[in-house]
Amino acid sequence: MKLGYYPGCSMHGTSREHEESLLAIAKPLGLELAEIEDWSCCGASSAHACNRTLAVALPARNLALAEEQGHDRVIAPCAACYNRLAMATHEVASDPQMAGRVRAVLSRPFANRVKVLNAVEVLRELVPTLKTNVKRPLTGLKVACYYGCLLLRPAEVTGFDDPEDPSSMEEVVRACGAEPVSWRMRVECCGAGLTMARKPSVVRLGRAIISDAMASGADVIVVSCPMCHSNLDFRQQAMGLSRPMPVVYLTQLVGLALGLDSSALGLARHFVSTGGVVPRNAAQEVG
Repeated sequence: MKLGYYPGCSMHGTSREHEESLLAIAKPLGLELAEIEDWSCCGASSAHACNRTLAVALPARNLALAEEQGHDRVIAPCAACYNRLAMATHEVASDPQMAGRVRAVLSRPFANRVKVLNAVEVLRELVPTLKTNVKRPLTGLKVACYYGCLLLRPAEVTGFDDPEDPSSMEEVVRACGAEPVSWRMRVECCGAGLTMARKPSVVRLGRAIISDAMASGADVIVVSCPMCHSNLDFRQQAMGLSRPMPVVYLTQLVGLALGLDSSALGLARHFVSTGGVVPRNAAQEVG
């Protein structure tokens, strides 16, 4: 499978382990990623609160570049980037006036023909390949799949899964040999970009999410969003939990099932130790 790749700012910065694990699992899954040349920030978490035209034009620029470079499908692993790029395609397709303003800002051809995908969606498509390539089944590992807000909503923009009762992550987790648990908070908000402006709210929301995952019997929470990971991993010390809860990216979990070294998946970068997630024959690699 060949895809254009939009890393966005976080994949090259605060969530390097997300990119490391994505690139590590790409080859064994037959996934060929071509990074969009000259990509720029999509404006996620700020532009849409300031200027609607800019909020569409920033991601649209990257989609126009993808078109120029011959991509008809682009993966945006960061959930916030995915949401903004998908929103741009929706806005341009549904609002002729917005489409005109955006094309004027871009000053370049833009046919709006690129399909935007997230990492969960792509991995769900690759489940048959994943099942045949699992080297280290994660048997007995109980996983709380956390979708958060930006992967699923608004439903008319995302549309790849049920916004209230999704199943894509669970399909991938089962293909890894692990067991997804049933819990209540998997589509609730973690506070997202309010982590600096309203820390108490983020801590409260995160505590509720992690506590529910613990009550369900989960050993680990799996995410596909850098902001969700930051809020649930970095803020745990302030939550007053009975014990720490590892929070890993879905790409990292897949990498473990494929038998990849934990060092190649960036598992030592997290604030909460991920040692309990790694099979015993690889546990010594994780801090």
